[in-house]
Amino acid sequence: MAIQETRTLPAQFITDIGKDYATQLKGLTSIPLDTGKFAPQVAPQDPMQAQAYTLGQAGVGAYEPYLTQAAAYSGPTGYQQFTSPYQQDIIDTTMADFDVQAQKGIAGIGQLAAQSGNLGGGREGVMRSEYQSSSDRQRANLLAQLRQQMFGQAQNLAQQGFQQQMQMGQQLPAWQAGDISQLGQLGGIQQAQAQAELGATQEANRMRAMEPYERLGQYGSGVTGLIAGMPGQYGTTVMPNPTPLQTALGTASVLGGVYGNIGNRQGSTGTTQSYQPQNPYAFDYMGRALDPTGGSPF
Repeated sequence: MAIQETRTLPAQFITDIGKDYATQLKGLTSIPLDTGKFAPQVAPQDPMQAQAYTLGQAGVGAYEPYLTQAAAYSGPTGYQQFTSPYQQDIIDTTMADFDVQAQKGIAGIGQLAAQSGNLGGGREGVMRSEYQSSSDRQRANLLAQLRQQMFGQAQNLAQQGFQQQMQMGQQLPAWQAGDISQLGQLGGIQQAQAQAELGATQEANRMRAMEPYERLGQYGSGVTGLIAGMPGQYGTTVMPNPTPLQTALGTASVLGGVYGNIGNRQGSTGTTQSYQPQNPYAFDYMGRALDPTGGSPF
């Protein structure tokens, strides 16, 4: 007994669309994506940030020269740097004036001795000796006062210099920190802007690279909906960014749905029945026309 086999095949236009979709998918996925065009990038340091970093490095131990200089102003010889170069001239001039006045005093003793008739006598000698001793004491005292006064002035200046150097050493880190902070903030703003621009470029390149995949995915969604008798669902997503692998897998799943339906139809057997569908675009998963009244295929 001969066996008659009858196959119910999908409408020809569905088969054509499926083949077209498969051809496009194969062609698209055979081309490697240049992921370097939308790979994540990090904006480099802004020049102001680099300057802040350099200042930060230079600021380590920057106070040491001030401490060293301050130490030079202390100790038993620290005052010498502040001694007036005219100090000895002042001393010499003052002492010369004193000696002149002292000589006038001795001359006055001789005149008194002559007037009293004791010139060259013992009394005159005693008076001269007492005067000279007193004059020498006064001279030594004057010289000591001059030196003490000048030493005190030099000491005061050395102390002021010591305090100034210490203050500079203490305040320098704070001043540098202010500059570093200001440069860092300004540089951070510039870097953030550069990073945003890189991100925008990256996203634009990604969208450009993924556009064929999204377009083909929409095409496949339409094919699946057409086979199922339902309108396709269309949509696109910018964020989060799908990876090329995710997109390819999603596209392949659409293809699997299309050819899974076609394969199920090609494997069926039975007797072909004639019918005139009122809606040529309403088909069930087997490719058979659906009854627009809601009944089963006839």
